[in-house]
Amino acid sequence: MLNLDPNHYVGFLLHDVSRLMRAWFDARARELGLTRAQWRVLVHLAPRQGLNQRELAEILELDNVTLSRHIDRLERDGWLERRPDPEDRRAWLLYLSEASRPVLDEMETLATETHAAALAGISERERQQLVKTLTRIKSNIAPADDAGDETADGGDADSELPRAAMAG
Repeated sequence: MLNLDPNHYVGFLLHDVSRLMRAWFDARARELGLTRAQWRVLVHLAPRQGLNQRELAEILELDNVTLSRHIDRLERDGWLERRPDPEDRRAWLLYLSEASRPVLDEMETLATETHAAALAGISERERQQLVKTLTRIKSNIAPADDAGDETADGGDADSELPRAAMAG
């Protein structure tokens, strides 16, 4: 018989916390007229305006078809603009529209509120330690192209995952 308690394994807890934070955020974001997926596109595009769709798809880890649907809706609704790429007539460069800025500000406020609700009762020291710990976990198991050529402990990123990473 399987004796795993999901409340004592990091992987299960991370999944549950992530799911609950997304649901909490989504319930409050519906009235702003953007889905979390659309907001994610805009947030990643904001500091990198002028990217083409392929570059943005790589950053978001989405296939081009899925991202294309998001971009079509965002463009239709006036949140972003496609502009011709002067160096590649087959490609379009993506830019936020002026109409997206106030909504992005509201979504940022909502994200801050979600973050605050999730971390209520956790001291600043504990928060910093949590971020440090999660960053270490991420570097322990990230592929080489996400974490650089080596893992945080200096080992080869392509080597077998540490036992601790596989335990939950």
